[in-house]
Amino acid sequence: MTTATATLTRTEEDIEAATTAATVEIRCPQGWVAVCTLDDLIPGRGVAALLPDGTQAALFIDRAGQVYAIANRDPFTGAQVLSRGLTGSADGRPFVASPLLKQRFDLASGSCLDDPSVTVPAYPVRSVEHVGGAGARGGESGR
Repeated sequence: MTTATATLTRTEEDIEAATTAATVEIRCPQGWVAVCTLDDLIPGRGVAALLPDGTQAALFIDRAGQVYAIANRDPFTGAQVLSRGLTGSADGRPFVASPLLKQRFDLASGSCLDDPSVTVPAYPVRSVEHVGGAGARGGESGR
C-alpha cells in the first residue's frame, strides 16, 4: 500500500487573511452595533440582523463592495421580509424588491420607488477591519 503525504505551507497572505476579519456595523439609536462580517454578505442576497431594540435590519452588498442597511419590515404587509427580496438597480439607484408585493425600496435612502409616500428606515453602515486583534476603521456609508 502506498501512502501519500502532503505538506501544507502557508504564505504570509494566507496568515494575514486568517487573522483579518472585517465586521459590518450599523448605527442605530443605541450607537454602532456589530451585525455580521463582511464575508457574510453576498452580492444579490440579503442578510437579516436583529438590533438591540428588537427591530430588524436587512443588509446588502453590491458588486462594487458598497454595503447598505435598511429596515427589514415591509411597510405594505408588516412582514419582516425585505432581506429576502430581489436586488437590482433603476436609474443607477440600487434597490430591493419586496418578495411579497414587489414594491422596490432604494437601498441608500429607504424610499419606495413605486410609492413616494412610503419609506423604510435606512441605516448608516461601516466596516471595521480587525487585524491581529487591533481595530481599524474601514469605509463608512452615512445616509
